[in-house]
This record gives sequence, structure tokens and C-alpha cells, in this order.
Amino acid sequence: MAKIKIVHYLNQFFGQQGGEDKANLPPQKKKGAVGPGTALAGELKDYVDIKATIICGDGFANEKKEQAASQIREYLIELEPDLILAGPAFNAGRYGMACGMVAEIAADLDMPAVVGIYPENPGYEMFSQYGYFIETGDSAASMREALPDIADFIKLYLKREGKPGSPEEANYLPRGIRKNTFADERGAKRAVKMLMAKIKGADYDSEYPMPTFDRVEPAPAIEDLSQAKIALVTSGGIVPNGNPDRIESSSASKYGKYKIADFADLTEDSHETAHGGYDPVFANEDADCVLPVDVLRDLEEEGRIGKLHEYYYSTVGNGTSVANAKVFAREIAQKLLSEGVQAVILTST
Repeated sequence: MAKIKIVHYLNQFFGQQGGEDKANLPPQKKKGAVGPGTALAGELKDYVDIKATIICGDGFANEKKEQAASQIREYLIELEPDLILAGPAFNAGRYGMACGMVAEIAADLDMPAVVGIYPENPGYEMFSQYGYFIETGDSAASMREALPDIADFIKLYLKREGKPGSPEEANYLPRGIRKNTFADERGAKRAVKMLMAKIKGADYDSEYPMPTFDRVEPAPAIEDLSQAKIALVTSGGIVPNGNPDRIESSSASKYGKYKIADFADLTEDSHETAHGGYDPVFANEDADCVLPVDVLRDLEEEGRIGKLHEYYYSTVGNGTSVANAKVFAREIAQKLLSEGVQAVILTST
């Protein structure tokens, strides 16, 4: 079997260019394999040749998407790979979004793409239809397991001449693509068989697996709001002017805590939005549109609530991973409890 030509996409860290200090690195190409690509090249030495590696900073890829996409597209047209590999990105939100963008570019160029990613990474949810996404652990600690899984998929993909089969057969994450197939039995009969197996506690495979959602029991209602201390928490990205904590415009890795004790109203002179997923014009002119400090001050003055908490918490929900959001929520909830807050108003965009 003749070796195929692969181009590998990496972020600044795995591309050995630096850490967060190099997050704004524009796309660049290097000859041959770099970083994890070197180990993959060893796993696939009889099958592929990693001709080049494209490296781009996570910040640049997410904040200057059009520029990044244009340059990456030019590189792929120039290099003419047989297959594009991205990551593994694990649960790094910005990296996952960049890998997903590369898969979308590849699909537009009619080039197959393989991406290593954690299932809760927003890059998988948003770009799954554009390539084959191979499940990894949530951090680079699982690199040792991730690379052989990616290599095994590529071998199978080549063996089956670009038709690896279903996600269950080939061990990749579902792409959200439905294909008609013929079955020996009609749907009603198959459904009854599944139902009977379920009733008996026997194993069965659903033909349409349902998503699993967290269920959270609501807290008891506040009996007397006029005595309650109320806090504001937002995923709408409202921050003091200048975004002092540098919360990312998408795939946030952090949140901020900001004092509002001295504010009765949020104006363009004091606050703005860091969010990159909606038109920021009105939020930048009047941040109360997203974080209603002005209305709560009115309720406080009228005695309808006891007190507005002197701090609010803010992050950006745009593309932020579920795993990160859960961490933020646990930390913020503990802080609010320790600060004597009885109720929270959550706002989005």
C-alpha cells in the first residue's frame, strides 16, 4: 500500500511555539511532523507520511477566525494532502474550536479530516459533521491512549478505502449524519423486540439513542424577598471596561468577580461585553441590557428585595465546554454561599 500524505494541525503549545504568551500566533507551516505528530508518524510509519504541520495560536484562531481560516485554507490548497489530522485537542475549548474549523475547511475542499477530541469539547458539538472525531480523555494526560486510537482509526480508514463504516464499527464519535439502510424486519417488529428486551432487563441496542441531560432539583422558593440578598451571575460576558481578567470571547477558560456596590447603572463609560457570540453594540452602550443592575437597584430602593450583592460574577457562554461551565458553577455557588447570598439571578444574552 502506497503511503498517503497527511497535514497535521496543532495549536501553539503542542506545536512547540510557547504557551498562552503565543496564543496570538498567526498560522504558520513547518515541514514534517511536530510534537504529538512525531509519535503518530511512528505509529503510522507504514501507512502515512506527515508532510507538514500547520501551527496556529488558539487566541488567533478564535478571535481572528476569518484571517486564520483564509491562511489555513491557502496552506491546504498548496500542500494537497490526502488526509488532514487535527489535535488531539482533548477538552481545551479554544483548541477544539480551531480543530473543528480546520475540519470544516477540509470538508469544503473535499479533503477528509480526522480530529482527536473530548466529547464535551464544543468543537465536537459544533463541527462533528465535517470530519471523523476520535474520542480522547479530557486532558493531555490521556495522550498516551489517544494517539494509538487515532492511529487505529486512520489504519481502518485506509484499509476500507475511505469508508470506515458506522461510529460503532470504526470507533469514532457520531457525526449527526443519518443514512437510510435496509433491515430484514420492519420497524414495528424491531421496536416491539427492543421493548420486550427492556422489560426483561436484557441487553438491546437502540436505533436512535437519546441524549442524556442532567436533572437538577430546584431549590426551595424564597419566602420573603424583601429580606433576601440577591446576586447577579451572567454568561453574557459583561466586564469592566478593558476586560481586566482577559476572559476569552469564546470557549472561556475563566470567569471574573467584579464589584458593583458603587453602581446604580452600568454605562459605556464603565462596562462592556467580552462576548464574541452576539452583536455587542447595545450591550456596550448599556450593559444593563444583559446585567440588570439598574432594575435591581429600583427593587432594592422599593424594598421588594433586601439587598443587591456587592459583587457579580461573569463569564462567556459562547462555545464554552460543559466541563468548564460545571467547574465555574461549583466555584461561584460556593463563593455566593459563603458571602451570604440567598438567591441568584442568572442572565445570558
